[in-house]
Amino acid sequence: MLGNTLLLALRAIRRNLLRSFLTVLGIVIGVAAVITMVTLGQGATQAVRDQISSLGSNLLQIRPGQRLGPGMGGAGAPSFKEADAEAIASRIGGLKAVAPEVRASVTVIANGRNWQTTVTGSTNAYFVAGNWTVADGRTFSDEELAAGAAVCLLGATVQRELFGADTEVIGQQVRVKGFSCEVIGRLGSKGQAAMGMDQDDTIVVPVRTAMRRVTGSTRVNTLLVSMADGTEAASTIQAVSALLRERRRIADGADDNFNVLDTAQIANTLSGTTQLMTSLLGAVAAVSLLVGGIGIMNIMLVSVTERTREIGIRLAIGALERDVLLQFLIEAVVLSSLGGLVGIVLALGATVGLAGLMGLPFLFNPGINLLAFGFSAAIGVVFGYFPARRAARLDPIDALRHE
Repeated sequence: MLGNTLLLALRAIRRNLLRSFLTVLGIVIGVAAVITMVTLGQGATQAVRDQISSLGSNLLQIRPGQRLGPGMGGAGAPSFKEADAEAIASRIGGLKAVAPEVRASVTVIANGRNWQTTVTGSTNAYFVAGNWTVADGRTFSDEELAAGAAVCLLGATVQRELFGADTEVIGQQVRVKGFSCEVIGRLGSKGQAAMGMDQDDTIVVPVRTAMRRVTGSTRVNTLLVSMADGTEAASTIQAVSALLRERRRIADGADDNFNVLDTAQIANTLSGTTQLMTSLLGAVAAVSLLVGGIGIMNIMLVSVTERTREIGIRLAIGALERDVLLQFLIEAVVLSSLGGLVGIVLALGATVGLAGLMGLPFLFNPGINLLAFGFSAAIGVVFGYFPARRAARLDPIDALRHE
């Protein structure tokens, strides 16, 4: 019985292929839009998380001043010292690495080329805290760190601009500001971070080298604190803040003259924002599904009118109301389901293309595809029921007299 009814519905759809296609076009567009918006939104969320995590795992960034952003209020705040990083590492547990960071923008020269880049002075803990890998060569020795030796590691961008991407750079000399340093290592590429910052555009030197030969002072711009897995960020921030208040002699009740930035919290905030935008865009796209459902109901009503005599004949020879109801209902569901399947195929193609164009990861989500298909089938049930019920309640005699 069900098979025959399905066969009748498919034959009715095939008799008017163009009209059937135009009927389900709204469903196709709605399903494709919902899946595309949600999938791209999830890819954007993952991209934000990846960019933030590339700065360092479970990382706290501590800077002078009371707040971040323009006018951060750090002009009168004392800077950090290298000893502050050593104190945090020795007195607070649950930490993976603590690194002082001295940064300055300089022009570097090598191989007859020059390039404006950022020199970062730090210790070997910097590579752990910042999730850096050494693609070739080595990190600093204890003697080089203690003496402030003229050695450095190049980021991928600096290597490409000065020597070329495939040139062996270990042992080469790079002139940084007023001194030449020997290249002892090459950093693994990390790519773009938040707000388009190129993380590979850097040269890393020992922290004392940066202080003596680049900045000319013992001031430390930032303290990087990487927490071990499973360490609670709130308690660590509280412990670090208490230690720094003690070392900076901040009176009880006075505001901190430094700020602590938890990169995980920033990642969660940005991810929550992108997820909210994804939900809003998905909801807007879902409106077209309702429009498509109205189109199905309209065409099904037309179909009932066109096939009134056919319905009358079926009822006259013994078909029950539920048989006619089921026939037209299945026809509506088949239409909407076919539209859902076509929409899923279009969405997959559009998502792959747009994700590649926008530089986002493609994350296939079976759940949203199944949900969109199920919703399209439900649209057929909801908007097809009224025309089907109208067909089932036709009086056989009146239906047979219909012209």
